[in-house]
Amino acid sequence: MGAAGAARLHGLFATYKPPGLHWKHLRDTVELQLLKGLNAGKPPAPEQRVRFLLGPVEGGEEKELTLTATSVPTLTNHPLVRGPAFTSLKIGVGHRLDAQASGVLVLGVGQGRSLLTDMYHAHLTKDYTVRGLLGKATDDFREDGRLVEKTTYDHVTREKLDRILAVIQGSHQKALVTYSNLDLQTQEAYEMAVKGLIRPMNKSPMLITGVRCLHFAPPEFLLEVQCMHETQKQLRRLVHEIGLELKTTAVCSHVRRTRDGFFTLEDALLRTQWDLHSIQDAIQVAAPRVAAELEKNLRLGLGTQQLHGPGWHGDNEGPSPALESWTAGG
Repeated sequence: MGAAGAARLHGLFATYKPPGLHWKHLRDTVELQLLKGLNAGKPPAPEQRVRFLLGPVEGGEEKELTLTATSVPTLTNHPLVRGPAFTSLKIGVGHRLDAQASGVLVLGVGQGRSLLTDMYHAHLTKDYTVRGLLGKATDDFREDGRLVEKTTYDHVTREKLDRILAVIQGSHQKALVTYSNLDLQTQEAYEMAVKGLIRPMNKSPMLITGVRCLHFAPPEFLLEVQCMHETQKQLRRLVHEIGLELKTTAVCSHVRRTRDGFFTLEDALLRTQWDLHSIQDAIQVAAPRVAAELEKNLRLGLGTQQLHGPGWHGDNEGPSPALESWTAGG
């Protein structure tokens, strides 16, 4: 398994991070399981070497000794002598999740770590489901934070919430155009805006490209948020600000990422699947889609740069060598 198994560990795959688990612990656990699988394979047969051993002469009546050429195994490469063949792996983590959040977390192994950089430069959107609770405010916007205030929420309706969400989405759509720094007077930029392809190719504050209410049963409500350049704390603050706009207060009880770029919950490996064979299979299945999507989005980003005004500088420098080799090989 050793070298052949390691050769199949170059690429991206998605895991499901449960709440309460730090992303570093998840990465270390995955690395430990991969090393365990790589080192569990049957070691190759030891090489043979010729040794001259002292022994009695065959057929001799007297106790005479002679040197006899004998083939014996070489133990210098035996696992009990050399130790495990694999002691560490280079594993990178994509867009991180804090300890309280859950959902899709993308990891890159080997050459896949450079593909994580390509994902970052592609500025892909991510989907979250965010659960809110009306009627109280805390110091960190989380349900289990220190209670700051309690309020009534009987006046809050689904229609009022939808109206607030529409205002938020509209303001962020304007900000999206602003940070994209595109001239919408051009035909190319207008067509991109109609298709929803406009996005900033540089760093920006959190931008919400879509938000809607999935479930409303006061005091609880569930939102679906599509955004980029976000942190989970900013999403919790969003729930707090929605509560203020509704003339009440609200805290966030749960944040779950359901999509990170082109990886969804269906692609995410559960904790029981963090083993060598499952991860190898996930990398192989995702490889063609990863190469195609990254190339498409990075080409789109390079094309968008031509529509910007003078003096604009983005952080997109084109596909990495790893992506180019994947595309050429695919």
